[in-house]
Amino acid sequence: MRVDLLTREYPPHVYGGAGVHVTELARVLRAHADVRVRCFDGPRDGEEGVTGYSEPAGLSGANAALRTLGVDLEIAADVAGADVLHSHTWYANMAGHLGGLLHDVPHIVSAHSLEPLRPWKAEQLGGGYAISSWAEKTAYEGAARVIAVSAGMREDILRSYPSLDPDDVVVVHNGIDLTGWQRPDEEVVERVAQRFGVDRSRPTVIFVGRITRQKGLPYLLRAVEQLPPDVQLIMCAGAPDTPEIAEEVSTAFLGLREHRTGVIWIEEMLPREQLTALLAASTAFVCPSVYEPLGIVNLEAMAVGLPVVASATGGIPEVVVDGVTGTLVPVEQLTDGTGTPVHPETYVSDLAAALTAMVADPERAQRLGQAGRQRAADHFSWESIAERTLEVYRGVLS
Repeated sequence: MRVDLLTREYPPHVYGGAGVHVTELARVLRAHADVRVRCFDGPRDGEEGVTGYSEPAGLSGANAALRTLGVDLEIAADVAGADVLHSHTWYANMAGHLGGLLHDVPHIVSAHSLEPLRPWKAEQLGGGYAISSWAEKTAYEGAARVIAVSAGMREDILRSYPSLDPDDVVVVHNGIDLTGWQRPDEEVVERVAQRFGVDRSRPTVIFVGRITRQKGLPYLLRAVEQLPPDVQLIMCAGAPDTPEIAEEVSTAFLGLREHRTGVIWIEEMLPREQLTALLAASTAFVCPSVYEPLGIVNLEAMAVGLPVVASATGGIPEVVVDGVTGTLVPVEQLTDGTGTPVHPETYVSDLAAALTAMVADPERAQRLGQAGRQRAADHFSWESIAERTLEVYRGVLS
């Protein structure tokens, strides 16, 4: 069986959970199938079966959505000979849709997010948001199967695209590579902590994620204002979606530093060894997302042995078990697609209270973190994810 995985992100250009998913899925699928990866951001060297595409020169300066479709057309022309096309995110969905029509092969979509539930992207893409929404809708409605990364995501898909047959929308979770996500040696942890100015004698909360509306960073920064003064914050956050959200987060962060110590912002994309060291140097991981189909970052933190304090939204409750591997913070949200908390001050206070309780009892935090690593091992190994994905492939081919 030849499977062509179509994706915007692939190493070394990975900035989100979808890129991590495709990277790990390709790795384990290669033991069972002929896997070809077709990705964005130019040619790749050194990895067999990977083809990277650059944006067409004729679209230089055009809206980002149009440049994306230009790459999709080139990919669609190149997938002849595949038995299955499997696309990830709207960026590659049209490559799969058009390639499937052109070469008469089934196209499967993995849903890592949904354009109707990210209306803030209009800030980023302008009129291109209408194009990205059209591309996603067209691909989903034409797909042989749609894979949701959580049961919560499946509900969102069926609500957003009611014409889909529910039997064609299946759940296959994201996974975690436990060998790559584990606590480093203490010497490494100490060296990395010193490099970034982390005081290991203080309780520490860490956030990892892109600066985008869905990650809820402004709510977290307001919650940190309410934490005990000895609590440290490590914010590994970069790649802002828009200048507006970048400015909002920067202003809130600088305001926080005026009256708190131990507020650390790391904007660079860290190699895994340094990131795992910072996780290991922390007491708890926080995920204040207002939209999160599953949340690979939570799995990564759990794999390192951290308890997770997270919003009870999207697919997060399928990963974080309240009171067992962390704390779920309830949040009532608007149904306009933004995920905005109906009562933002209540959510901020509840988030602050949950974080305070977690770092105040380090023995409990350690116990929950150990349970989190075990849960990641038991339920989210990439080998089991690959087998369930192969079952989807076999189903459409039969």
